[in-house]
Amino acid sequence: MFLSFRRIVKTGFINFWRNGFVSISSVVVMTITLFVIGSLIFLDAMLDASLGLLRDKVDVNAYFVIDAPEESIQNVKQALEGLPEVAAVMFTSREEAYEQFKERHKEDQIELQALNELGENPLLASLSIKAKDPSYYERIDTFLQSDQSTLSSEGSSLVYNVNFNDNKAAIEKLQQVIGGIELFGLVVSIALITVSIVIVFNTIRMAIYISREEIAVMRLVGASDAYIRGPFVFEGIMYGVIAALLTLVSFYPLALWLGPATQDFFGNINLFTYYTAHFGPIFLIIMLTGVLLGAISSFLAVKKYLRT
Repeated sequence: MFLSFRRIVKTGFINFWRNGFVSISSVVVMTITLFVIGSLIFLDAMLDASLGLLRDKVDVNAYFVIDAPEESIQNVKQALEGLPEVAAVMFTSREEAYEQFKERHKEDQIELQALNELGENPLLASLSIKAKDPSYYERIDTFLQSDQSTLSSEGSSLVYNVNFNDNKAAIEKLQQVIGGIELFGLVVSIALITVSIVIVFNTIRMAIYISREEIAVMRLVGASDAYIRGPFVFEGIMYGVIAALLTLVSFYPLALWLGPATQDFFGNINLFTYYTAHFGPIFLIIMLTGVLLGAISSFLAVKKYLRT
Protein backbone atom coordinates (compact mmCIF):
# COMPACT_ATOMS: atom_id res chain seq x y z
CA MET A 1 0.00 0.00 0.00
CA PHE A 2 2.82 2.40 0.89
CA LEU A 3 4.58 1.68 -2.41
CA SER A 4 1.34 2.26 -4.31
CA PHE A 5 0.83 5.55 -2.53
CA ARG A 6 4.41 6.62 -3.33
CA ARG A 7 3.87 5.79 -6.97
CA ILE A 8 0.59 7.75 -7.08
CA VAL A 9 2.25 10.80 -5.53
CA LYS A 10 5.34 10.56 -7.74
CA THR A 11 3.29 10.15 -10.93
CA GLY A 12 1.04 13.02 -9.88
CA PHE A 13 4.07 15.32 -9.56
CA ILE A 14 5.42 14.14 -12.92
CA ASN A 15 2.06 14.80 -14.60
CA PHE A 16 1.92 18.26 -13.04
CA TRP A 17 5.32 19.30 -14.40
CA ARG A 18 4.82 17.48 -17.68
CA ASN A 19 1.71 19.54 -18.49
CA GLY A 20 3.57 22.79 -17.74
CA PHE A 21 1.61 25.74 -19.09
CA VAL A 22 -1.75 24.00 -18.84
CA SER A 23 -1.13 23.21 -15.17
CA ILE A 24 -0.24 26.84 -14.50
CA SER A 25 -3.44 27.97 -16.26
CA SER A 26 -5.50 25.65 -14.08
CA VAL A 27 -3.84 26.97 -10.93
CA VAL A 28 -4.39 30.60 -11.99
CA VAL A 29 -8.11 30.06 -12.64
CA MET A 30 -8.55 28.21 -9.35
CA THR A 31 -6.64 30.97 -7.54
CA ILE A 32 -9.00 33.59 -8.95
CA THR A 33 -11.97 31.47 -7.87
CA LEU A 34 -10.65 31.02 -4.33
CA PHE A 35 -9.71 34.71 -4.13
CA VAL A 36 -13.28 35.71 -4.95
CA ILE A 37 -14.64 33.27 -2.34
CA GLY A 38 -12.22 34.63 0.28
CA SER A 39 -13.06 38.23 -0.64
CA LEU A 40 -16.74 37.48 -0.08
CA ILE A 41 -15.90 36.24 3.42
CA PHE A 42 -14.15 39.54 4.21
CA LEU A 43 -16.86 41.65 2.59
CA ASP A 44 -19.60 39.86 4.52
CA ALA A 45 -17.71 40.44 7.80
CA MET A 46 -17.29 44.16 7.08
CA LEU A 47 -20.91 44.66 6.10
CA ASP A 48 -22.07 42.77 9.20
CA ALA A 49 -19.89 45.09 11.30
CA SER A 50 -21.52 48.14 9.67
CA LEU A 51 -24.96 46.67 10.26
CA GLY A 52 -24.08 46.07 13.91
CA LEU A 53 -23.01 49.71 14.32
CA LEU A 54 -26.29 50.93 12.87
CA ARG A 55 -28.30 48.60 15.08
CA ASP A 56 -26.48 49.91 18.14
CA LYS A 57 -27.54 53.46 17.27
CA VAL A 58 -31.23 52.57 17.19
CA ASP A 59 -33.17 52.98 20.43
CA VAL A 60 -36.44 54.26 21.85
CA ASN A 61 -36.57 57.13 24.32
CA ALA A 62 -39.71 57.30 26.44
CA TYR A 63 -40.19 60.71 28.09
CA PHE A 64 -42.44 60.96 31.14
CA VAL A 65 -44.72 63.77 32.25
CA ILE A 66 -43.00 66.32 34.45
CA ASP A 67 -44.80 65.25 37.65
CA ALA A 68 -44.34 61.50 37.14
CA PRO A 69 -43.05 59.90 40.37
CA GLU A 70 -39.65 58.28 40.01
CA GLU A 71 -41.02 55.16 41.70
CA SER A 72 -43.61 54.80 38.91
CA ILE A 73 -40.95 55.27 36.25
CA GLN A 74 -38.86 52.56 37.91
CA ASN A 75 -41.90 50.26 37.78
CA VAL A 76 -42.17 50.88 34.04
CA LYS A 77 -38.43 50.17 33.74
CA GLN A 78 -38.81 46.82 35.50
CA ALA A 79 -41.79 45.92 33.31
CA LEU A 80 -39.77 46.71 30.18
CA GLU A 81 -36.81 44.67 31.39
CA GLY A 82 -39.15 41.73 31.72
CA LEU A 83 -40.01 41.81 28.02
CA PRO A 84 -38.16 39.20 25.93
CA GLU A 85 -37.63 41.78 23.15
CA VAL A 86 -35.71 44.21 25.37
CA ALA A 87 -31.92 44.03 25.69
CA ALA A 88 -31.35 46.94 28.10
CA VAL A 89 -33.14 49.89 29.71
CA MET A 90 -31.37 52.99 31.07
CA PHE A 91 -33.08 55.54 33.34
CA THR A 92 -32.22 59.25 33.17
CA SER A 93 -33.72 61.47 35.88
CA ARG A 94 -34.71 65.08 35.34
CA GLU A 95 -31.64 66.24 37.27
CA GLU A 96 -29.32 64.06 35.18
CA ALA A 97 -30.95 65.29 31.97
CA TYR A 98 -30.42 68.88 33.19
CA GLU A 99 -26.70 68.29 33.86
CA GLN A 100 -26.24 66.49 30.53
CA PHE A 101 -27.91 69.36 28.70
CA LYS A 102 -25.58 71.89 30.33
CA GLU A 103 -22.56 69.75 29.48
CA ARG A 104 -23.59 69.39 25.83
CA HIS A 105 -24.19 73.15 25.48
CA LYS A 106 -21.39 74.46 27.66
CA GLU A 107 -20.00 76.42 24.70
CA ASP A 108 -23.41 77.86 23.80
CA GLN A 109 -24.03 80.71 26.21
CA ILE A 110 -27.38 81.65 24.63
CA GLU A 111 -28.82 78.19 25.35
CA LEU A 112 -27.50 78.22 28.92
CA GLN A 113 -28.83 81.73 29.55
CA ALA A 114 -32.27 80.75 28.26
CA LEU A 115 -32.25 77.72 30.54
CA ASN A 116 -31.30 79.79 33.58
CA GLU A 117 -34.01 82.36 32.89
CA LEU A 118 -36.68 79.67 33.16
CA GLY A 119 -35.92 79.40 36.86
CA GLU A 120 -36.74 75.70 36.97
CA ASN A 121 -35.73 72.45 35.30
CA PRO A 122 -37.91 72.00 32.19
CA LEU A 123 -36.40 68.68 31.17
CA LEU A 124 -38.21 65.37 31.54
CA ALA A 125 -37.15 62.06 33.01
CA SER A 126 -36.74 59.35 30.40
CA LEU A 127 -36.03 55.70 29.72
CA SER A 128 -33.68 54.76 26.88
CA ILE A 129 -34.68 51.31 25.64
CA LYS A 130 -32.46 49.08 23.53
CA ALA A 131 -34.15 46.17 21.76
CA LYS A 132 -32.50 42.87 20.84
CA ASP A 133 -33.48 43.47 17.22
CA PRO A 134 -34.70 46.63 15.43
CA SER A 135 -37.88 44.84 14.38
CA TYR A 136 -38.97 44.69 18.06
CA TYR A 137 -39.30 48.46 18.53
CA GLU A 138 -42.87 48.59 17.29
CA ARG A 139 -43.89 46.09 20.00
CA ILE A 140 -42.06 48.15 22.63
CA ASP A 141 -43.79 51.32 21.43
CA THR A 142 -47.17 49.57 21.67
CA PHE A 143 -46.30 48.43 25.21
CA LEU A 144 -45.44 51.98 26.27
CA GLN A 145 -48.70 53.31 24.89
CA SER A 146 -51.02 50.71 26.42
CA ASP A 147 -49.53 48.80 29.38
CA GLN A 148 -51.05 49.31 32.83
CA SER A 149 -47.63 50.09 34.34
CA THR A 150 -47.48 53.30 32.27
CA LEU A 151 -50.72 54.66 33.79
CA SER A 152 -51.02 56.81 36.89
CA SER A 153 -53.38 56.01 39.74
CA GLU A 154 -55.92 58.34 38.09
CA GLY A 155 -55.68 56.36 34.86
CA SER A 156 -53.78 58.99 32.83
CA SER A 157 -50.65 58.06 30.91
CA LEU A 158 -47.30 58.76 32.56
CA VAL A 159 -45.62 58.71 29.15
CA TYR A 160 -45.43 62.16 27.61
CA ASN A 161 -43.74 61.18 24.36
CA VAL A 162 -42.00 58.22 22.72
CA ASN A 163 -39.14 59.17 20.45
CA PHE A 164 -37.95 56.45 18.08
CA ASN A 165 -34.40 57.31 17.02
CA ASP A 166 -34.98 55.75 13.66
CA ASN A 167 -32.13 54.25 11.67
CA LYS A 168 -34.59 51.65 10.43
CA ALA A 169 -34.46 52.84 6.81
CA ALA A 170 -30.66 52.72 6.80
CA ILE A 171 -30.69 49.26 8.36
CA GLU A 172 -33.18 47.92 5.86
CA LYS A 173 -31.16 49.44 3.00
CA LEU A 174 -27.95 47.91 4.30
CA GLN A 175 -29.63 44.53 4.74
CA GLN A 176 -30.81 44.73 1.12
CA VAL A 177 -27.27 45.61 0.01
CA ILE A 178 -25.84 42.68 1.99
CA GLY A 179 -28.42 40.32 0.51
CA GLY A 180 -27.69 41.61 -3.00
CA ILE A 181 -23.93 41.28 -2.57
CA GLU A 182 -24.28 37.79 -1.14
CA LEU A 183 -26.47 36.75 -4.07
CA PHE A 184 -24.10 38.34 -6.58
CA GLY A 185 -21.13 36.71 -4.87
CA LEU A 186 -22.87 33.34 -4.93
CA VAL A 187 -23.58 33.64 -8.67
CA VAL A 188 -20.00 34.74 -9.43
CA SER A 189 -18.57 31.98 -7.24
CA ILE A 190 -20.69 29.32 -8.93
CA ALA A 191 -19.63 30.63 -12.35
CA LEU A 192 -15.94 30.62 -11.42
CA ILE A 193 -16.21 27.20 -9.78
CA THR A 194 -17.79 25.86 -12.97
CA VAL A 195 -15.00 27.38 -15.08
CA SER A 196 -12.37 25.94 -12.72
CA ILE A 197 -13.90 22.47 -12.89
CA VAL A 198 -14.04 22.59 -16.70
CA ILE A 199 -10.41 23.75 -17.01
CA VAL A 200 -9.06 21.22 -14.51
CA PHE A 201 -11.23 18.56 -16.15
CA ASN A 202 -9.67 19.28 -19.55
CA THR A 203 -6.18 19.52 -18.05
CA ILE A 204 -6.51 16.06 -16.52
CA ARG A 205 -7.95 14.74 -19.78
CA MET A 206 -4.86 16.03 -21.54
CA ALA A 207 -2.65 14.34 -18.94
CA ILE A 208 -4.56 11.11 -19.50
CA TYR A 209 -4.06 11.44 -23.27
CA ILE A 210 -0.31 11.99 -22.82
CA SER A 211 -0.13 8.91 -20.58
CA ARG A 212 -2.53 6.84 -22.65
CA GLU A 213 0.04 4.16 -23.62
CA GLU A 214 1.20 3.74 -20.03
CA ILE A 215 -2.43 3.49 -18.88
CA ALA A 216 -3.18 0.90 -21.58
CA VAL A 217 -0.29 -1.25 -20.37
CA MET A 218 -1.46 -0.89 -16.75
CA ARG A 219 -4.96 -2.03 -17.72
CA LEU A 220 -3.53 -5.01 -19.65
CA VAL A 221 -1.62 -6.22 -16.59
CA GLY A 222 -4.75 -5.91 -14.45
CA ALA A 223 -4.24 -2.60 -12.60
CA SER A 224 -7.36 -1.50 -10.77
CA ASP A 225 -9.30 1.62 -11.68
CA ALA A 226 -8.36 3.17 -8.32
CA TYR A 227 -4.66 2.59 -9.02
CA ILE A 228 -4.95 4.21 -12.46
CA ARG A 229 -7.11 7.07 -11.15
CA GLY A 230 -4.88 7.93 -8.16
CA PRO A 231 -2.10 10.00 -9.84
CA PHE A 232 -4.58 12.15 -11.76
CA VAL A 233 -6.74 12.83 -8.71
CA PHE A 234 -3.58 13.74 -6.78
CA GLU A 235 -2.59 16.08 -9.61
CA GLY A 236 -5.94 17.85 -9.35
CA ILE A 237 -5.53 18.12 -5.58
CA MET A 238 -2.12 19.70 -6.18
CA TYR A 239 -3.77 22.38 -8.30
CA GLY A 240 -6.18 23.13 -5.45
CA VAL A 241 -3.51 23.19 -2.72
CA ILE A 242 -1.19 25.47 -4.70
CA ALA A 243 -4.08 27.78 -5.62
CA ALA A 244 -5.22 27.91 -1.97
CA LEU A 245 -1.71 28.74 -0.72
CA LEU A 246 -1.33 31.48 -3.34
CA THR A 247 -4.70 32.91 -2.32
CA LEU A 248 -3.90 32.89 1.41
CA VAL A 249 -0.47 34.45 0.82
CA SER A 250 -1.94 37.19 -1.41
CA PHE A 251 -4.54 38.06 1.25
CA TYR A 252 -1.84 38.91 3.83
CA PRO A 253 -0.34 42.06 2.24
CA LEU A 254 -3.74 43.08 0.88
CA ALA A 255 -5.35 42.87 4.34
CA LEU A 256 -2.37 44.66 5.90
CA TRP A 257 -2.68 47.49 3.37
CA LEU A 258 -6.48 47.82 3.60
CA GLY A 259 -6.70 47.31 7.38
CA PRO A 260 -6.57 50.98 8.49
CA ALA A 261 -8.90 52.05 5.67
CA THR A 262 -11.54 49.47 6.58
CA GLN A 263 -11.35 50.47 10.24
CA ASP A 264 -11.90 54.12 9.36
CA PHE A 265 -14.74 53.36 6.95
CA PHE A 266 -16.57 50.50 8.70
CA GLY A 267 -15.91 51.68 12.25
CA ASN A 268 -15.11 48.63 14.31
CA ILE A 269 -13.40 46.13 12.02
CA ASN A 270 -9.79 46.09 10.84
CA LEU A 271 -9.41 43.77 7.86
CA PHE A 272 -5.90 42.68 8.83
CA THR A 273 -6.90 42.02 12.44
CA TYR A 274 -9.92 40.04 11.24
CA TYR A 275 -7.74 38.01 8.86
CA THR A 276 -5.18 37.10 11.51
CA ALA A 277 -7.81 36.42 14.18
CA HIS A 278 -9.84 34.16 11.87
CA PHE A 279 -6.95 32.69 9.90
CA GLY A 280 -7.78 29.14 10.98
CA PRO A 281 -11.37 29.05 9.65
CA ILE A 282 -10.40 31.04 6.53
CA PHE A 283 -7.51 28.65 5.86
CA LEU A 284 -9.81 25.63 6.17
CA ILE A 285 -12.49 27.13 3.90
CA ILE A 286 -10.03 28.15 1.16
CA MET A 287 -7.93 24.99 1.35
CA LEU A 288 -10.86 22.56 1.47
CA THR A 289 -12.58 24.38 -1.40
CA GLY A 290 -9.40 24.17 -3.49
CA VAL A 291 -8.82 20.50 -2.71
CA LEU A 292 -12.43 19.58 -3.43
CA LEU A 293 -12.42 21.51 -6.72
CA GLY A 294 -9.27 19.76 -7.88
CA ALA A 295 -10.26 16.31 -6.65
CA ILE A 296 -13.81 16.41 -8.07
CA SER A 297 -12.65 17.72 -11.46
CA SER A 298 -9.95 15.05 -11.71
CA PHE A 299 -12.21 12.27 -10.54
CA LEU A 300 -14.84 13.16 -13.15
CA ALA A 301 -12.23 13.34 -15.92
CA VAL A 302 -10.70 9.96 -15.09
CA LYS A 303 -14.11 8.37 -14.57
CA LYS A 304 -15.16 9.49 -18.03
CA TYR A 305 -11.98 7.98 -19.46
CA LEU A 306 -12.32 4.69 -17.60
CA ARG A 307 -15.87 4.27 -18.96
CA THR A 308 -14.63 4.59 -22.53
